[in-house]
Amino acid sequence: MRCRFALVFLLVACPLRAQVSKPAASLDWDVLQREGVQNLRDYIRINTSNPPGNEIEGARFLASVLQREGIEASILDTAELGSGHANLYARLKGTGAKKAIALVHHIDVVPAVASYWTSDPFGGEAKDGYVYGRGTLDMKGQGIAHLMAMIALKRSGIPLTRDVVFIANTNEENGGTGAAAFVKNHADLLRDVEFLFTEGGDNPVVNGVVRYYGVGVDEKRPYGLRLVARGVPSHGSRPTRQNPVTHLVAALDRVARYETPLHVVPGVARYFKALSAGYSGRQRAWLSDVASAIRAPAARTWLTSDVYWNAILRNTISPTVLTGSNKNNVIPPEASAYLDVRLLPDQDPAAFLADIRRVVADSTIEVIPPATRKGAMDNSIDTDLFRAVERATHDRDPKALVTTPMFTAASDRPFYRALGIITYGFDPFKVPSADMQKGMHGNDERLSVENVGFGVRYLYDVLRIAQ
Repeated sequence: MRCRFALVFLLVACPLRAQVSKPAASLDWDVLQREGVQNLRDYIRINTSNPPGNEIEGARFLASVLQREGIEASILDTAELGSGHANLYARLKGTGAKKAIALVHHIDVVPAVASYWTSDPFGGEAKDGYVYGRGTLDMKGQGIAHLMAMIALKRSGIPLTRDVVFIANTNEENGGTGAAAFVKNHADLLRDVEFLFTEGGDNPVVNGVVRYYGVGVDEKRPYGLRLVARGVPSHGSRPTRQNPVTHLVAALDRVARYETPLHVVPGVARYFKALSAGYSGRQRAWLSDVASAIRAPAARTWLTSDVYWNAILRNTISPTVLTGSNKNNVIPPEASAYLDVRLLPDQDPAAFLADIRRVVADSTIEVIPPATRKGAMDNSIDTDLFRAVERATHDRDPKALVTTPMFTAASDRPFYRALGIITYGFDPFKVPSADMQKGMHGNDERLSVENVGFGVRYLYDVLRIAQ
Protein backbone atom coordinates (compact mmCIF):
# COMPACT_ATOMS: atom_id res chain seq x y z
CA MET A 1 0.00 0.00 0.00
CA ARG A 2 2.73 2.44 0.93
CA CYS A 3 4.55 1.75 -2.34
CA ARG A 4 1.41 2.40 -4.38
CA PHE A 5 0.73 5.62 -2.50
CA ALA A 6 4.31 6.79 -2.96
CA LEU A 7 4.18 6.06 -6.70
CA VAL A 8 0.89 7.93 -7.13
CA PHE A 9 2.30 10.86 -5.18
CA LEU A 10 5.38 11.04 -7.40
CA LEU A 11 3.33 10.94 -10.59
CA VAL A 12 1.07 13.75 -9.39
CA ALA A 13 3.79 15.92 -7.90
CA CYS A 14 6.41 15.34 -10.64
CA PRO A 15 4.60 14.70 -13.93
CA LEU A 16 6.75 13.34 -16.76
CA ARG A 17 7.74 15.84 -19.51
CA ALA A 18 6.04 13.67 -22.12
CA GLN A 19 2.74 14.08 -20.34
CA VAL A 20 2.78 17.86 -20.46
CA SER A 21 4.71 18.60 -23.69
CA LYS A 22 2.73 19.45 -26.76
CA PRO A 23 3.06 16.58 -29.24
CA ALA A 24 4.88 17.40 -32.47
CA ALA A 25 2.51 17.92 -35.36
CA SER A 26 3.07 16.32 -38.74
CA LEU A 27 4.16 18.89 -41.29
CA ASP A 28 2.93 18.98 -44.88
CA TRP A 29 6.10 19.87 -46.77
CA ASP A 30 4.27 20.24 -50.08
CA VAL A 31 2.08 22.92 -48.53
CA LEU A 32 5.11 24.66 -47.00
CA GLN A 33 6.81 24.66 -50.39
CA ARG A 34 3.77 26.16 -52.13
CA GLU A 35 3.44 28.80 -49.44
CA GLY A 36 7.15 29.56 -49.65
CA VAL A 37 7.00 29.98 -53.42
CA GLN A 38 4.01 32.29 -53.19
CA ASN A 39 5.62 34.34 -50.43
CA LEU A 40 8.81 34.62 -52.48
CA ARG A 41 6.88 35.80 -55.54
CA ASP A 42 5.01 38.39 -53.46
CA TYR A 43 8.24 39.54 -51.80
CA ILE A 44 9.98 40.01 -55.16
CA ARG A 45 7.06 42.14 -56.39
CA ILE A 46 7.92 44.67 -53.70
CA ASN A 47 10.64 46.66 -55.46
CA THR A 48 13.31 47.29 -52.85
CA SER A 49 16.08 48.28 -55.26
CA ASN A 50 18.74 50.23 -53.43
CA PRO A 51 18.93 53.09 -54.11
CA PRO A 52 16.45 54.20 -52.91
CA GLY A 53 15.51 51.04 -50.97
CA ASN A 54 11.90 51.36 -49.84
CA GLU A 55 12.55 48.42 -47.54
CA ILE A 56 9.79 49.40 -45.15
CA GLU A 57 7.27 47.89 -47.58
CA GLY A 58 9.18 44.63 -47.52
CA ALA A 59 9.28 44.76 -43.72
CA ARG A 60 5.52 45.28 -43.58
CA PHE A 61 4.97 42.29 -45.86
CA LEU A 62 7.15 40.02 -43.70
CA ALA A 63 5.44 41.26 -40.54
CA SER A 64 2.02 40.46 -41.98
CA VAL A 65 3.04 36.87 -42.78
CA LEU A 66 4.53 36.35 -39.32
CA GLN A 67 1.54 37.85 -37.56
CA ARG A 68 -0.86 35.56 -39.44
CA GLU A 69 1.10 32.70 -37.90
CA GLY A 70 0.81 34.18 -34.41
CA ILE A 71 4.43 35.39 -34.30
CA GLU A 72 4.75 38.99 -33.13
CA ALA A 73 6.97 41.17 -35.31
CA SER A 74 8.33 44.69 -34.76
CA ILE A 75 9.38 47.24 -37.37
CA LEU A 76 12.29 49.25 -35.98
CA ASP A 77 14.70 52.12 -36.59
CA THR A 78 12.56 54.03 -39.09
CA ALA A 79 13.34 57.41 -37.54
CA GLU A 80 17.11 56.91 -37.53
CA LEU A 81 17.37 55.27 -40.94
CA GLY A 82 15.20 57.76 -42.77
CA SER A 83 12.24 57.64 -45.08
CA GLY A 84 11.55 54.24 -46.59
CA HIS A 85 14.12 52.33 -44.54
CA ALA A 86 13.36 49.96 -41.67
CA ASN A 87 14.57 46.84 -39.86
CA LEU A 88 12.30 44.01 -38.73
CA TYR A 89 12.59 41.77 -35.66
CA ALA A 90 10.61 38.72 -34.54
CA ARG A 91 11.21 35.88 -32.08
CA LEU A 92 9.86 32.36 -31.75
CA LYS A 93 10.12 31.55 -28.06
CA GLY A 94 11.60 28.37 -26.64
CA THR A 95 12.41 27.40 -23.08
CA GLY A 96 15.58 29.46 -23.02
CA ALA A 97 17.57 26.49 -21.73
CA LYS A 98 20.13 27.23 -24.45
CA LYS A 99 21.08 30.45 -26.19
CA ALA A 100 19.19 31.65 -29.25
CA ILE A 101 19.86 31.28 -32.98
CA ALA A 102 19.25 34.30 -35.24
CA LEU A 103 18.29 34.15 -38.92
CA VAL A 104 19.28 37.36 -40.68
CA HIS A 105 18.75 38.57 -44.24
CA HIS A 106 18.60 41.94 -45.97
CA ILE A 107 15.45 43.31 -47.57
CA ASP A 108 17.10 45.53 -50.18
CA VAL A 109 18.34 44.35 -53.56
CA VAL A 110 20.57 45.82 -56.24
CA PRO A 111 18.86 47.54 -59.19
CA ALA A 112 17.98 45.62 -62.35
CA VAL A 113 17.81 46.79 -65.97
CA ALA A 114 14.59 45.24 -67.24
CA SER A 115 15.60 45.37 -70.91
CA TYR A 116 18.31 42.75 -70.27
CA TRP A 117 15.91 40.30 -68.61
CA THR A 118 13.57 37.77 -70.21
CA SER A 119 11.12 38.33 -67.31
CA ASP A 120 10.10 41.41 -65.35
CA PRO A 121 12.77 41.55 -62.59
CA PHE A 122 10.07 42.63 -60.15
CA GLY A 123 7.25 40.48 -61.50
CA GLY A 124 7.92 37.36 -59.43
CA GLU A 125 7.14 35.21 -62.47
CA ALA A 126 7.06 31.43 -62.03
CA LYS A 127 7.88 29.54 -65.22
CA ASP A 128 9.60 26.31 -66.21
CA GLY A 129 10.03 25.29 -62.58
CA TYR A 130 11.75 28.52 -61.51
CA VAL A 131 10.85 31.76 -59.78
CA TYR A 132 12.46 34.70 -61.59
CA GLY A 133 13.19 38.05 -60.01
CA ARG A 134 15.72 40.35 -58.45
CA GLY A 135 16.56 39.00 -55.01
CA THR A 136 15.78 35.31 -55.55
CA LEU A 137 19.46 34.59 -54.83
CA ASP A 138 20.51 37.79 -53.05
CA MET A 139 18.81 37.48 -50.77
CA LYS A 140 15.02 37.43 -50.60
CA GLY A 141 15.07 33.72 -51.35
CA GLN A 142 17.04 33.03 -48.19
CA GLY A 143 14.80 35.41 -46.28
CA ILE A 144 11.76 33.37 -47.28
CA ALA A 145 13.56 30.15 -46.30
CA HIS A 146 14.22 31.71 -42.88
CA LEU A 147 10.59 32.78 -42.63
CA MET A 148 9.11 29.42 -43.64
CA ALA A 149 11.50 27.37 -41.47
CA MET A 150 10.47 29.48 -38.48
CA ILE A 151 6.80 28.98 -39.36
CA ALA A 152 7.40 25.23 -39.73
CA LEU A 153 8.96 25.09 -36.26
CA LYS A 154 5.94 26.85 -34.79
CA ARG A 155 3.44 24.64 -36.61
CA SER A 156 5.30 21.48 -35.62
CA GLY A 157 5.02 22.23 -31.93
CA ILE A 158 8.36 20.58 -31.20
CA PRO A 159 9.89 21.76 -27.91
CA LEU A 160 12.55 24.42 -28.49
CA THR A 161 15.44 24.81 -26.07
CA ARG A 162 16.67 27.78 -28.12
CA ASP A 163 14.66 30.80 -29.18
CA VAL A 164 14.75 31.41 -32.94
CA VAL A 165 15.14 35.06 -33.89
CA PHE A 166 14.19 36.48 -37.31
CA ILE A 167 15.86 39.73 -38.41
CA ALA A 168 15.44 41.55 -41.73
CA ASN A 169 17.88 44.41 -42.22
CA THR A 170 17.78 47.43 -44.49
CA ASN A 171 20.49 49.01 -46.65
CA GLU A 172 22.96 46.10 -46.77
CA GLU A 173 23.64 46.87 -50.43
CA ASN A 174 24.64 50.44 -49.58
CA GLY A 175 26.97 50.30 -46.61
CA GLY A 176 25.17 48.17 -44.03
CA THR A 177 23.68 51.05 -42.08
CA GLY A 178 20.61 48.97 -41.23
CA ALA A 179 22.57 46.26 -39.42
CA ALA A 180 24.78 48.89 -37.82
CA ALA A 181 21.71 50.69 -36.44
CA PHE A 182 20.14 47.44 -35.26
CA VAL A 183 23.26 46.38 -33.37
CA LYS A 184 23.69 49.84 -31.86
CA ASN A 185 20.08 50.37 -30.84
CA HIS A 186 18.95 46.85 -29.96
CA ALA A 187 21.88 44.99 -28.46
CA ASP A 188 19.49 43.96 -25.67
CA LEU A 189 17.50 41.90 -28.22
CA LEU A 190 20.69 40.06 -29.15
CA ARG A 191 22.10 39.49 -25.67
CA ASP A 192 21.08 35.82 -25.59
CA VAL A 193 21.95 35.07 -29.23
CA GLU A 194 24.81 32.58 -29.56
CA PHE A 195 24.65 31.83 -33.29
CA LEU A 196 23.57 33.62 -36.46
CA PHE A 197 22.91 32.49 -40.04
CA THR A 198 23.00 34.89 -42.98
CA GLU A 199 24.43 35.04 -46.50
CA GLY A 200 27.95 33.85 -47.22
CA GLY A 201 27.63 30.08 -47.66
CA ASP A 202 27.01 28.11 -50.82
CA ASN A 203 26.21 24.62 -52.07
CA PRO A 204 27.37 24.75 -55.71
CA VAL A 205 25.99 22.27 -58.21
CA VAL A 206 28.36 21.26 -61.01
CA ASN A 207 27.17 18.85 -63.72
CA GLY A 208 24.10 18.05 -61.66
CA VAL A 209 26.05 17.12 -58.51
CA VAL A 210 26.47 19.17 -55.32
CA ARG A 211 30.22 19.83 -55.16
CA TYR A 212 30.09 20.53 -51.42
CA TYR A 213 27.91 22.10 -48.75
CA GLY A 214 29.67 25.28 -47.71
CA VAL A 215 29.36 27.15 -44.41
CA GLY A 216 31.07 30.53 -44.51
CA VAL A 217 33.23 31.29 -41.49
CA ASP A 218 35.03 34.34 -42.84
CA GLU A 219 34.75 36.75 -45.74
CA LYS A 220 36.76 39.22 -47.73
CA ARG A 221 36.67 42.87 -46.69
CA PRO A 222 35.42 45.58 -49.05
CA TYR A 223 37.92 48.39 -49.51
CA GLY A 224 36.57 50.49 -52.37
CA LEU A 225 38.95 53.08 -53.80
CA ARG A 226 38.24 56.19 -55.86
CA LEU A 227 40.72 57.38 -58.44
CA VAL A 228 40.29 61.09 -59.21
CA ALA A 229 42.29 62.57 -62.09
CA ARG A 230 42.47 66.35 -62.27
CA GLY A 231 43.41 68.40 -65.31
CA VAL A 232 42.60 71.55 -67.24
CA PRO A 233 39.15 71.95 -68.87
CA SER A 234 38.98 73.08 -72.48
CA HIS A 235 37.25 72.48 -75.80
CA GLY A 236 37.31 68.90 -77.02
CA SER A 237 38.36 69.97 -80.53
CA ARG A 238 41.82 70.90 -79.21
CA PRO A 239 43.41 67.93 -77.41
CA THR A 240 45.82 68.67 -74.59
CA ARG A 241 48.12 66.69 -72.34
CA GLN A 242 46.19 67.98 -69.34
CA ASN A 243 43.10 65.92 -70.20
CA PRO A 244 42.23 64.03 -66.96
CA VAL A 245 40.35 61.36 -68.92
CA THR A 246 43.46 60.17 -70.74
CA HIS A 247 45.44 60.16 -67.49
CA LEU A 248 42.71 58.12 -65.82
CA VAL A 249 42.43 55.62 -68.67
CA ALA A 250 46.19 55.07 -68.65
CA ALA A 251 46.17 54.54 -64.89
CA LEU A 252 43.29 52.07 -65.15
CA ASP A 253 45.23 50.13 -67.76
CA ARG A 254 48.15 49.82 -65.34
CA VAL A 255 45.78 48.69 -62.56
CA ALA A 256 44.14 46.13 -64.88
CA ARG A 257 47.53 44.61 -65.72
CA TYR A 258 48.66 44.53 -62.09
CA GLU A 259 48.54 41.03 -60.59
CA THR A 260 48.05 41.13 -56.84
CA PRO A 261 50.18 38.55 -55.00
CA LEU A 262 48.72 35.14 -54.21
CA HIS A 263 48.25 34.51 -50.51
CA VAL A 264 46.65 31.65 -48.55
CA VAL A 265 44.74 32.29 -45.32
CA PRO A 266 44.07 29.36 -42.93
CA GLY A 267 40.37 29.00 -43.76
CA VAL A 268 41.12 28.82 -47.47
CA ALA A 269 43.84 26.22 -46.90
CA ARG A 270 41.30 24.13 -44.95
CA TYR A 271 38.75 24.53 -47.76
CA PHE A 272 41.15 23.36 -50.48
CA LYS A 273 42.38 20.46 -48.38
CA ALA A 274 38.79 19.28 -47.95
CA LEU A 275 38.23 19.53 -51.71
CA SER A 276 41.38 17.53 -52.49
CA ALA A 277 39.64 14.22 -51.73
CA GLY A 278 37.66 14.62 -54.94
CA TYR A 279 40.77 14.93 -57.12
CA SER A 280 43.68 12.70 -58.03
CA GLY A 281 47.33 12.95 -59.05
CA ARG A 282 49.11 16.25 -58.91
CA GLN A 283 45.86 18.23 -58.62
CA ARG A 284 45.10 16.40 -55.39
CA ALA A 285 48.59 17.15 -54.13
CA TRP A 286 48.24 20.83 -55.05
CA LEU A 287 44.92 21.19 -53.24
CA SER A 288 46.22 19.33 -50.17
CA ASP A 289 48.94 21.97 -49.71
CA VAL A 290 47.81 24.99 -51.66
CA ALA A 291 50.23 27.34 -49.87
CA SER A 292 53.12 25.41 -51.43
CA ALA A 293 51.31 24.84 -54.74
CA ILE A 294 50.94 28.53 -55.57
CA ARG A 295 54.73 28.71 -55.97
CA ALA A 296 54.63 26.26 -58.88
CA PRO A 297 53.73 27.89 -62.25
CA ALA A 298 51.55 24.98 -63.45
CA ALA A 299 49.61 24.81 -60.20
CA ARG A 300 49.23 28.58 -60.07
CA THR A 301 47.80 28.67 -63.60
CA TRP A 302 45.34 25.88 -62.84
CA LEU A 303 44.18 27.32 -59.52
CA THR A 304 43.66 30.87 -60.79
CA SER A 305 41.79 29.75 -63.91
CA ASP A 306 38.78 29.18 -61.65
CA VAL A 307 37.10 32.55 -61.06
CA TYR A 308 36.12 31.73 -57.48
CA TRP A 309 39.42 30.12 -56.49
CA ASN A 310 41.32 33.07 -57.92
CA ALA A 311 39.21 35.45 -55.82
CA ILE A 312 39.89 33.65 -52.52
CA LEU A 313 43.64 33.42 -53.17
CA ARG A 314 44.38 37.14 -53.56
CA ASN A 315 43.15 40.69 -53.08
CA THR A 316 40.98 41.56 -56.08
CA ILE A 317 40.31 44.77 -58.00
CA SER A 318 37.39 45.41 -60.35
CA PRO A 319 36.87 48.85 -61.95
CA THR A 320 33.10 49.39 -61.92
CA VAL A 321 32.15 53.08 -62.30
CA LEU A 322 33.66 55.73 -64.56
CA THR A 323 32.75 59.42 -64.72
CA GLY A 324 34.06 62.16 -66.95
CA SER A 325 32.65 65.14 -68.80
CA ASN A 326 28.98 66.04 -68.71
CA LYS A 327 29.18 67.15 -72.36
CA ASN A 328 30.66 65.38 -75.35
CA ASN A 329 32.73 68.34 -76.59
CA VAL A 330 34.18 69.43 -73.24
CA ILE A 331 37.44 68.18 -71.73
CA PRO A 332 36.42 68.03 -68.05
CA PRO A 333 38.36 69.42 -65.10
CA GLU A 334 38.34 65.97 -63.52
CA ALA A 335 37.51 62.34 -64.23
CA SER A 336 37.08 59.53 -61.72
CA ALA A 337 36.81 55.78 -61.40
CA TYR A 338 35.67 53.47 -58.64
CA LEU A 339 37.65 50.32 -57.89
CA ASP A 340 35.71 47.56 -56.15
CA VAL A 341 38.50 46.14 -54.01
CA ARG A 342 38.11 43.01 -51.85
CA LEU A 343 40.89 42.28 -49.37
CA LEU A 344 41.69 38.94 -47.82
CA PRO A 345 40.87 38.96 -44.10
CA ASP A 346 44.47 39.27 -42.84
CA GLN A 347 45.63 41.95 -45.27
CA ASP A 348 46.75 45.43 -44.20
CA PRO A 349 44.65 48.09 -45.97
CA ALA A 350 47.37 50.73 -45.63
CA ALA A 351 49.93 48.50 -47.34
CA PHE A 352 47.49 47.71 -50.14
CA LEU A 353 46.75 51.43 -50.62
CA ALA A 354 50.48 52.12 -50.93
CA ASP A 355 50.77 49.39 -53.58
CA ILE A 356 47.94 50.87 -55.66
CA ARG A 357 49.42 54.37 -55.48
CA ARG A 358 52.69 52.89 -56.74
CA VAL A 359 50.89 51.15 -59.63
CA VAL A 360 48.91 54.28 -60.58
CA ALA A 361 52.18 56.27 -60.65
CA ASP A 362 50.62 59.57 -61.71
CA SER A 363 50.86 62.74 -59.63
CA THR A 364 47.68 64.13 -61.25
CA ILE A 365 45.60 61.26 -59.82
CA GLU A 366 44.46 61.08 -56.21
CA VAL A 367 43.74 57.61 -54.77
CA ILE A 368 41.07 58.02 -52.08
CA PRO A 369 40.45 55.20 -49.56
CA PRO A 370 37.02 54.53 -48.01
CA ALA A 371 35.99 56.63 -45.03
CA THR A 372 35.01 53.55 -43.03
CA ARG A 373 35.76 49.87 -43.37
CA LYS A 374 34.56 46.60 -41.90
CA GLY A 375 36.76 44.63 -39.54
CA ALA A 376 38.16 41.18 -40.19
CA MET A 377 36.46 38.20 -38.58
CA ASP A 378 36.65 34.46 -38.17
CA ASN A 379 34.31 31.92 -36.56
CA SER A 380 34.98 28.58 -34.90
CA ILE A 381 33.52 25.43 -36.43
CA ASP A 382 33.73 23.54 -33.13
CA THR A 383 30.14 24.42 -32.26
CA ASP A 384 26.76 22.76 -31.82
CA LEU A 385 25.34 24.63 -34.80
CA PHE A 386 28.11 23.61 -37.20
CA ARG A 387 27.65 20.01 -36.08
CA ALA A 388 23.91 20.38 -36.67
CA VAL A 389 24.65 21.47 -40.25
CA GLU A 390 26.88 18.44 -40.72
CA ARG A 391 24.26 16.06 -39.35
CA ALA A 392 21.37 17.54 -41.36
CA THR A 393 23.54 17.39 -44.49
CA HIS A 394 24.67 13.81 -43.97
CA ASP A 395 21.10 12.74 -43.22
CA ARG A 396 20.41 13.77 -46.83
CA ASP A 397 23.69 12.62 -48.35
CA PRO A 398 25.99 10.49 -46.16
CA LYS A 399 28.93 11.08 -48.50
CA ALA A 400 28.48 14.85 -48.78
CA LEU A 401 31.43 17.12 -48.10
CA VAL A 402 30.77 19.92 -45.61
CA THR A 403 33.48 22.58 -45.77
CA THR A 404 34.19 26.27 -45.20
CA PRO A 405 34.46 28.37 -48.39
CA MET A 406 35.30 32.05 -48.12
CA PHE A 407 32.65 34.59 -49.09
CA THR A 408 34.17 36.89 -51.72
CA ALA A 409 31.49 39.55 -51.35
CA ALA A 410 30.55 41.35 -48.13
CA SER A 411 27.71 40.86 -45.68
CA ASP A 412 26.39 42.34 -42.46
CA ARG A 413 28.08 39.60 -40.42
CA PRO A 414 30.92 41.77 -39.03
CA PHE A 415 28.40 44.01 -37.22
CA TYR A 416 26.98 41.01 -35.35
CA ARG A 417 30.33 39.29 -34.88
CA ALA A 418 31.51 42.38 -32.98
CA LEU A 419 28.98 41.42 -30.27
CA GLY A 420 30.62 38.02 -29.89
CA ILE A 421 27.95 36.14 -31.86
CA ILE A 422 29.19 33.20 -33.95
CA THR A 423 28.11 34.24 -37.44
CA TYR A 424 27.93 31.69 -40.24
CA GLY A 425 27.20 32.14 -43.90
CA PHE A 426 24.58 29.48 -44.58
CA ASP A 427 22.68 29.11 -47.84
CA PRO A 428 20.03 26.37 -47.69
CA PHE A 429 19.71 26.10 -51.47
CA LYS A 430 21.57 23.93 -54.02
CA VAL A 431 22.29 26.32 -56.89
CA PRO A 432 24.12 25.53 -60.15
CA SER A 433 27.37 27.48 -60.26
CA ALA A 434 26.40 28.92 -63.65
CA ASP A 435 23.13 30.30 -62.24
CA MET A 436 24.95 31.89 -59.31
CA GLN A 437 27.65 33.44 -61.49
CA LYS A 438 25.12 34.78 -64.01
CA GLY A 439 22.20 35.72 -61.78
CA MET A 440 23.57 37.18 -58.55
CA HIS A 441 23.60 40.93 -59.29
CA GLY A 442 23.14 39.93 -62.95
CA ASN A 443 20.30 39.23 -65.35
CA ASP A 444 17.52 36.62 -65.09
CA GLU A 445 18.24 35.89 -61.44
CA ARG A 446 16.23 32.81 -60.53
CA LEU A 447 15.65 30.06 -57.97
CA SER A 448 14.00 26.72 -58.67
CA VAL A 449 10.67 25.89 -57.06
CA GLU A 450 12.16 22.60 -55.89
CA ASN A 451 14.96 24.53 -54.18
CA VAL A 452 12.46 26.53 -52.14
CA GLY A 453 11.03 23.34 -50.68
CA PHE A 454 14.48 21.81 -50.18
CA GLY A 455 15.84 24.93 -48.51
CA VAL A 456 12.95 25.30 -46.06
CA ARG A 457 13.17 21.68 -44.93
CA TYR A 458 17.00 21.66 -44.78
CA LEU A 459 17.09 24.78 -42.61
CA TYR A 460 14.23 23.45 -40.46
CA ASP A 461 16.21 20.28 -39.81
CA VAL A 462 19.37 22.20 -38.91
CA LEU A 463 17.42 24.32 -36.41
CA ARG A 464 15.63 21.25 -35.02
CA ILE A 465 18.86 19.31 -34.53
CA ALA A 466 20.53 22.32 -32.89
CA GLN A 467 17.92 22.39 -30.11
